[in-house]
Amino acid sequence: MTTTPLIVTRHGAIVTLQFNRPEALNALDLSMAQALLQAVQSIATDASVRAVLLKGSGRAFIAGGDLATLHADPIQGARDLLAPLNQALELLLQMDAPVIAQVHGAAAGAGLSLMLMCDFVLAAEGAKFNLAYINLGTNCDLGGSWALPRLVGLRQALEIAMLGENFNADEALRLGLINRVLPAADLEAAAQALAERLAQGPTKAYGQMRRLLRTSFERDLPAQLAAEAKGFITCAHSADMREGLQAFLDKRKPNFTGQ
Repeated sequence: MTTTPLIVTRHGAIVTLQFNRPEALNALDLSMAQALLQAVQSIATDASVRAVLLKGSGRAFIAGGDLATLHADPIQGARDLLAPLNQALELLLQMDAPVIAQVHGAAAGAGLSLMLMCDFVLAAEGAKFNLAYINLGTNCDLGGSWALPRLVGLRQALEIAMLGENFNADEALRLGLINRVLPAADLEAAAQALAERLAQGPTKAYGQMRRLLRTSFERDLPAQLAAEAKGFITCAHSADMREGLQAFLDKRKPNFTGQ
């Protein structure tokens, strides 16, 4: 049995959060939820973090919530589990740094919901997906009901959520739930390359862009235009925008620092 539910590593500006209960297909239990919250709290206000990568140990990404925890006491178990997970998710979404999911094996239930909330998803051939909640007699959590219809539309979201059927990586790509399908042997390198590319980008602009896109469904056009203008002015104060403009005029690649 593993003793560290979440492995946190850092290479330069990239932080990797690796779910580490391989014997349980990384099912989210209370120890993992608390470890995730603690890790995210430690990086949430760290401007030197410019990309976050989520992945799983062993044979899966995340196979869902820990059913043993919920079976023992469904009401209190759900409350205890969801509180730190929701807090961690909100902090991840508030960060400027983009978040990548590196998915192999199963992404089901809470694992699929968490994946849907990431900015980029790279999946291995052979990965399997299932929203799964309905098969347990409950609704989704971790933003699944928020992200799913935004990604695939209401009609398709209802089918995925209410039938609780498995689908493969090719179908996930067709639906727009993931960005790329890769041979399993190439997944790690591709995810690292994407993280490195993003970590070299204009981090504050990424933050403005990801928040504008995620909240765009909540505003009418005039409100969205105002939010865009506010974000643009915020970026105009940044060193990265000044560098981007100068690099364009100099006809060279910009050297963004995340500032």
